Amino acid sequence: MTGTDTDAPRDAGRRRALAGRGRAWGLSACGIVLAAPAALLVVRLTGLDAGTPLAMPMVLFPCSTVLAVLVLGVLVAVPALRSRWAVAVVAVLLVAHGALLAPRFIPEGRHVPAESVELRVATLNADAGGADPRALVELVRTERIDVLAVEQLPSGGVEALDKAGLDALMPYRELHPEYDSSIYSRRPLSHAGTTQVDTAWPQTTAEVAVGGRTVHFVAVHTYYPLGDVKRWTRDMAALTSMARRSSPDTVFLGDFNASLDHTPMRRLLAAGLTDTHAELGHGWARTWPVGHALVPPLIQLDHVLHGPGLVGVSVGEHTVPGTDHRAVVAVLALLPE
Repeated sequence: MTGTDTDAPRDAGRRRALAGRGRAWGLSACGIVLAAPAALLVVRLTGLDAGTPLAMPMVLFPCSTVLAVLVLGVLVAVPALRSRWAVAVVAVLLVAHGALLAPRFIPEGRHVPAESVELRVATLNADAGGADPRALVELVRTERIDVLAVEQLPSGGVEALDKAGLDALMPYRELHPEYDSSIYSRRPLSHAGTTQVDTAWPQTTAEVAVGGRTVHFVAVHTYYPLGDVKRWTRDMAALTSMARRSSPDTVFLGDFNASLDHTPMRRLLAAGLTDTHAELGHGWARTWPVGHALVPPLIQLDHVLHGPGLVGVSVGEHTVPGTDHRAVVAVLALLPE
């Protein structure tokens, strides 16, 4: 037997061994990537994010679904990695994610009677007054905003907005820069003030008379989970308690520091509120962070929630220079009683 004949089986064996190791490494890498969506699915189903540090990674639940889709694509596209069991596991994971995420991408399609009175509302976290006042006033003007909630607006920011012309557009206001949220309005306000509930700081409230009805507004800014997750959870619980006592014509809008996948946010919605983005099928509205070269907006922390007396007509996000949050503008219609 020649040396060539002897070496051929050895070379074939080496190639099979290398292919086996490559397959093992490839499947292991896929498993590592899948650990994130699998872990977040468990947290999402069990509610373990409430009051725990797991609240921080929970905001990435939709992003983790994208990772699972990519892994499935790799398993299908690369012949060396194809495995019925691996594909089945990823498919089950994606079905579970899809079942949780799909409802927010399907418009509810609620009928809005032609005679319904509409309210145009907006919210913006001004990032400690960093938001460009002229840009915000222009947004109010072009979008014809009736009620504006502003969070993290210090006294200097209030003055800057008035110098930019907001006082002429929205002469009625309940300003509490010391408490972190304020309400501006084109229409007269009544019963304005602040809440006395267990939140890190009082939330600003006011009522607006529209079409013979009174709409109650709550300008929301909760504590943030990264700073104190238990404090944030208590803030959300206090808002939930308020929502249970609220009238059907109520709007909670602001920076909740929470996504639709957080357990405290889902409890708040279960108290009788509807997220306008999810209602209209805009399931992944990315409002934060803005203005970072390396990190695009990925997370929705800013919301317009409303009671059953109203229905969402439209909703969208707008970039205002100077703040790391995007403004949310929504049109709400009052349903006939």
